[in-house]
Amino acid sequence: EDTVRTVSDCYAVREGDRVILKITADGFLYNMVRIIVGTAVAVSDGKIEPEFTKEMLTSKKRALAGQTAPPQGLFLEKVWY
Repeated sequence: EDTVRTVSDCYAVREGDRVILKITADGFLYNMVRIIVGTAVAVSDGKIEPEFTKEMLTSKKRALAGQTAPPQGLFLEKVWY
């Protein structure tokens, strides 16, 4: 089974006291978005240096990423075929 997914867009927008993270990809793996969100939170909290994220991705070592974010507040907005 192929586990390679391509994220074509990922950005954050602040709306009041909320931060909205929008991710566009050709597919999603189990907990993929929750891991991305958890890593973004770790970067914003200063626990992971922003420059380290590229190394983290190329190493393919899940242990280097941030914690898996809880599912509350995460939802699928749109599907394109």
